[in-house]
Amino acid sequence: MNLSAVLLTGGESRRMGRDKATLLWKGRPLWQNQLDLLRKLHPNELLISARDEPVWHPADTVFVADRVPSRGPLSGLSATLALTKSNYLLALAIDLPFMHDSYLRLLCDQIQPGRGVLPIISERAEPLAAIYPVEARPEFEAALQSEDFSLRSVTRELIQAGKLTVVRVSQNDAGLFRNINEPGDVE
Repeated sequence: MNLSAVLLTGGESRRMGRDKATLLWKGRPLWQNQLDLLRKLHPNELLISARDEPVWHPADTVFVADRVPSRGPLSGLSATLALTKSNYLLALAIDLPFMHDSYLRLLCDQIQPGRGVLPIISERAEPLAAIYPVEARPEFEAALQSEDFSLRSVTRELIQAGKLTVVRVSQNDAGLFRNINEPGDVE
């Protein structure tokens, strides 16, 4: 499969009070756990999206600076879609430590030509654990030029354009999308 993977690490971590990437999770920094998870998928390239290059940036990854001015994950996804060498970009947020490689493989199995995959829990999209086709780049670029920086708006547009397939997340798998935002979430 012609797939790249990006670890999205550009958030400000206001509620956490510190950089989420360096939090210890199961005895290791969260960034290390998440990159190891993505490596299990054997992507063509492994990218790290952030505002500034992290000091922990491993040599086997490519750092991609978020588009300026930063518009949250929209900036990171837009920048990585512009640079990826693959047909598809699997995005994973740093703060989704419960995700498994088996579920990400299940998403990869849903890819169709020119069409990525967007998990949905009930009616809530999960755009930070999704697969985007490179054909989605114009929609991301247009969103950065607009006044609506919501990933939900972009993903709705991509679904309507036939560039994303919706995958309903089962109740059993919903916990994989639980994120950590506050210090109490880590304990």
